[in-house]
Amino acid sequence: MSNSSTTSASGSITRVGVIGLGTMGAGIAEVIARSGSQVWAVETTEVDLARGVKTIEGSTTRAVAKGKLSEEERIALLSRITFTTSLKDLSEVDLVVEAVPESMEIKSALFAALDAITPPHAILASNTSSLSVTEISVATGRPSQVVGLHFFNPAPVQAFVEIVRTVVSSPEVVDAVAEFARGLGKEPVVVGDKAGFIANALLFGYLNHAVKMYEQKYATREDIDASMRLGCGLPMGPLALLDLIGLDTAYEILDTMYKEGRDRLHAPSPIIKQMVTAGLRGRKSGRGFYTYEAQ
Repeated sequence: MSNSSTTSASGSITRVGVIGLGTMGAGIAEVIARSGSQVWAVETTEVDLARGVKTIEGSTTRAVAKGKLSEEERIALLSRITFTTSLKDLSEVDLVVEAVPESMEIKSALFAALDAITPPHAILASNTSSLSVTEISVATGRPSQVVGLHFFNPAPVQAFVEIVRTVVSSPEVVDAVAEFARGLGKEPVVVGDKAGFIANALLFGYLNHAVKMYEQKYATREDIDASMRLGCGLPMGPLALLDLIGLDTAYEILDTMYKEGRDRLHAPSPIIKQMVTAGLRGRKSGRGFYTYEAQ
């Protein structure tokens, strides 16, 4: 096992699989293709695949309009992405980045399948924002080659990524993934495998507290958000940010952190669950703490 890890770490990562083409996965595929790597973008159904294609085409079109890409660069970027519904197309990749829903059952089954399909040297990375990377890794026969690679939304814009090492992650693999992230124009930090890692452990306690203030009618949603934008210089207030993240995603992250650490700071405010149950998931559903016009 150590030999295959060393082989992967010493060579360059140029062939990358991205699984899951929701908001995060589509952004990750775009970022990697922009860097010059070949990307195999995988979804489970043709409908989901078409949605992912549309997301990436729309994002790159907006980048051209803003002067961040030329039309020639956009065409070249898209040509480096192969869209597929078959995991078997990942049989020759150097790295896989998984961005499927935050479910340990789904992720563990996926990593077990990837272990059988990908070459022995391939590194398997999860974009999980809160689940145990260690637990994901033991679904494979190569836990030393499994890490977290947590991008932030929107992936094409945010420069920050967290690389999550487990107690058995190979140092060479962690270094190789950090080098790869820097090649994407990102600023990686390395963190141990603790729910929420660094950024979300700090951020979601703050977001959850803002929701509790709103729930207790301490202040209006507008005043809570304005206080943090105008008083603290943040680009977005906490309730608007939760709508952008997705209230369903926020609930899953908070619930995972609370179950692991039992810190009441991360105990999800009841209104979050109620809103998710009612279908108010934020921007993605058109309504959360605020109402949004159809895109």
